[in-house]
Amino acid sequence: MLTVHVDSRGRALAVKGAWIADAGPPEELLAAHPGARVRTWPGILTPGLVNLHGNELLEEAYHPDPREADELGVEPLTGDALAALVMDDVRWGASARRGVQRMLAHGTVRAACEELHNRAVRDAVRRTGLALMGRIGRPGGTPSLDPCAAGLPVEFAAPRERHSAARFAVFDVRDEAELAERGAGTCVATVVDGRLVHRRR
Repeated sequence: MLTVHVDSRGRALAVKGAWIADAGPPEELLAAHPGARVRTWPGILTPGLVNLHGNELLEEAYHPDPREADELGVEPLTGDALAALVMDDVRWGASARRGVQRMLAHGTVRAACEELHNRAVRDAVRRTGLALMGRIGRPGGTPSLDPCAAGLPVEFAAPRERHSAARFAVFDVRDEAELAERGAGTCVATVVDGRLVHRRR
């Protein structure tokens, strides 16, 4: 079934399966696809964010299970806190899945990584659908689930247009300047390969 995603700024994407079938003003897409399901979102529809700290967030941090919150808190554990944990493949894989879900909840559709060396992490990330892109060396800044809080220029994925992959995010802000100011916690929806993988409740 074809779905038309519409934002508050007059942008719309028609999604069929894992691909963008059409892009343009909502009135044009709705006229061209009269039987489509329509999802209307507050804020701006964007190509989604690139998180430059893929290795740091997925292989060098532990994302606690909500059931561990009383003991470990909810923020990613790194350094000595990570070193104090007993980590095996099962725990690394579960951490990576939670890490990816938290990245998706911040509108990230692509993570920049050097090669992922931890097989359990690599396999878990591959199954999530999060796109990976290469990088050389560490990007600087501070690793954060919110790319707007990393202390680096905010990077967006490639623009979404007809026949491109259906990967994008919607943020409840007026424009990109407000997004940079308020951060990616304003994400209301993230779509990966045509699937709604995050929706703010």
